[in-house]
Amino acid sequence: MRTTTKTKTLGSRFGALLAALTMLLAAAGGAAQAETLELRFQSEHPNVVEFALYSQHRQGHSWPAPGRVYVLDDYEVNSVRLSCAAGESICYGAWVKNRRDIYWGVGYGNRNRCRNCCYSCDGGRTGVITLTP
Repeated sequence: MRTTTKTKTLGSRFGALLAALTMLLAAAGGAAQAETLELRFQSEHPNVVEFALYSQHRQGHSWPAPGRVYVLDDYEVNSVRLSCAAGESICYGAWVKNRRDIYWGVGYGNRNRCRNCCYSCDGGRTGVITLTP
């Protein structure tokens, strides 16, 4: 932030007050801290599996982007690293391509409830999330 020094006393006091107020608002939660989370997936399903990651704090926010998906078309461990807000809860939803009724986690579009499919954005890395038939 660029500031200008005023020669008048009133201007200097106003500038100092404005700077202090700006710092106070930022400290009170005006801006969220950015963090990363790495999720690792392995599909053991014989068909291609698609998945997306869904924020549980920001409605409609998903990775890779709304309307797009990640693809698991091998049996290897695949990693996805994303930028998210510190402490944000991220859930995975995976499904067999063209068969949204066969799913893991919250499934297609974050439509289902799950157990153990959400992770906190804390700069860490998950264990391998294995998707079995």
